[in-house]
Amino acid sequence: MLYRPLGRTGLTVSEIGLGCASWWGMKAFPEGEAHALVHAAIDRGVTFFDTGASYSHGEAEPRLGRALAGRATDRLVIATKAGTYHAGGGRIARDFSPGAVQASLERSLRNLGVEAVGLLQLHGPSRDELSDDLLATLQALKDRGHARAVGLNSFDPAVIEHALALPVIDVVMVDYNVLRPEREPLIARAAAAGKGVLAGMALAMGHTGKQVLKLRSPRDVWYALRALKNHRADIARGARFGFLGRLEDMSGPQAALAYVLANPNVACAVVGTTRLAHLLENLEASGRTLTPELLGRIRAAQG
Repeated sequence: MLYRPLGRTGLTVSEIGLGCASWWGMKAFPEGEAHALVHAAIDRGVTFFDTGASYSHGEAEPRLGRALAGRATDRLVIATKAGTYHAGGGRIARDFSPGAVQASLERSLRNLGVEAVGLLQLHGPSRDELSDDLLATLQALKDRGHARAVGLNSFDPAVIEHALALPVIDVVMVDYNVLRPEREPLIARAAAAGKGVLAGMALAMGHTGKQVLKLRSPRDVWYALRALKNHRADIARGARFGFLGRLEDMSGPQAALAYVLANPNVACAVVGTTRLAHLLENLEASGRTLTPELLGRIRAAQG
């Protein structure tokens, strides 16, 4: 596993991180299998783990905390998110008031069993929700040592652009993958502003490999239904990249991750999985490079 600096935070992270969310955190997914994925990632050098207060009906954070219990965590950068929470009945509610964000982090620390997180991110705020009072609260949480760095994740480029001018924001997470080459100028501006950059959805939810058609278990049906509801355009675009699954020297997911990590301004590509074989395959992408010919084919497919 290779490592990269996370902007100017002073933190170093593995260039591939594990997302602990979605089916991974749900009660339907066996706890032992979820823990095994975390332990396998740590044993293979992963140091960045990403979760959130609202993920998996509120179950992801405490599950990650249980998985980390008894493990050495001094080298790990545990990242969580605030501003959204599970409101019951499958509903996600929003509250970016300073008091709510502070209370959310306090609950997260208890759930995760840690005294501080490496990174606290605001979970999909609008520009208007980034109030002066909220930014002051984020600075105070850093000053108190509850979070070593703060940031936000958003798939709205306008919000990321606004965040680049905010001194308190250390890190931004953007949706960057082979289907999102248009994010590259934004990532370059973030790096120039000294922000650490995390690539969310680094595998494009498997759409380049037509994962939505591979229904082997209830988890696959769950992911497919979510994709059909929220990401139909990406499913269609992903069909252009079928050649990634026919490479001789690397798998399709490895090529997709190598594309993301070829961008030197990306500190970490975050991936999620519920299968150990997939995790090991993904981690082997660290240090892989794309040939100019393959990169040219990707650029052509991107249009």
